[in-house]
Amino acid sequence: MGVSFFGAIGAFLIWLGSNILGAFVNLFTALTQTSLWLDWLSWDNTTEDKQSVMRLVYYGGSVEFFFVVFTAFLVLTAVGLYFRNVMWGMVRGLEGVANTLGRFFAWAGLLMVLQQIIIVFMQRVFARPDMSFGLGIALEKDISWYAEELKFYNALVVCLCVTYTFVQGGHVRVDLIYAGISHRAKRVVDMCGSLLFMMPMAVLTWMYGWYFLWRHLIVPKPSASDALERLVMKARALRWNVETIGFSPNGFNGYFLFKILLVTFAGLVFLHAIAFFYRSLLEFIEGEDATNKYLDKDSLGEGEEAYEGAH
Repeated sequence: MGVSFFGAIGAFLIWLGSNILGAFVNLFTALTQTSLWLDWLSWDNTTEDKQSVMRLVYYGGSVEFFFVVFTAFLVLTAVGLYFRNVMWGMVRGLEGVANTLGRFFAWAGLLMVLQQIIIVFMQRVFARPDMSFGLGIALEKDISWYAEELKFYNALVVCLCVTYTFVQGGHVRVDLIYAGISHRAKRVVDMCGSLLFMMPMAVLTWMYGWYFLWRHLIVPKPSASDALERLVMKARALRWNVETIGFSPNGFNGYFLFKILLVTFAGLVFLHAIAFFYRSLLEFIEGEDATNKYLDKDSLGEGEEAYEGAH
């Protein structure tokens, strides 16, 4: 019993070490042989192009890709611990990406409200069954198409503003012990939360969302259980089959965009988990003076501090 247990631990450590070392080789191969997985961008409908699509599908949700990202995280963490300013720079950069995306796509909420008002007026006041937007070649669709498109605006806000809201402290939190513990204990809780909750859930969402996306873009439909060789064999019958089916005959037909947003959401959450871990680690090392250092938070103005982070 004991021998088998320690044997399993040893086998796991060997597997982990080999994958971490292999990540350097895989990354070098991917960067020096981009034609293997980027030829599909030109799409000349050749066999090589189709195989590059399948390679992209496989590696995007593969163990190899995970260990490339994981190894990069380990290397950057080691460098950041030695050069602390580098780690602060990564924190500021990742939080800057979150803030920029969030502040831009938050306007989708205003577009959603304005479009809903226009829909109500067109239906109830002008009794029109369709609407047209734009100059020259206008976007002319049934009103039900625009009504269902409102879900897309909502998805933009949810998926692309999630990390921005996290930076701004706007997510709902349940505090049982956090407020009463010391500064360094809080940072330990934050680091554990990013490593044990944010990163694993982002990885799981990416794994399911990646294949969910591609199954609605191409046929034959890829499977997470398919080996690379099987996917390359399937490439002979590959063709684009982008999902354009709506819930109603004249409804919104761009539901593949939601799948793209799901994958984007997972990637953003994973990147911000890294930023949150680095910030918590640096604040743990540097003490209370480093609390919210370089944090770019929005302000509602003087006298409104109690309401900030509650939006």
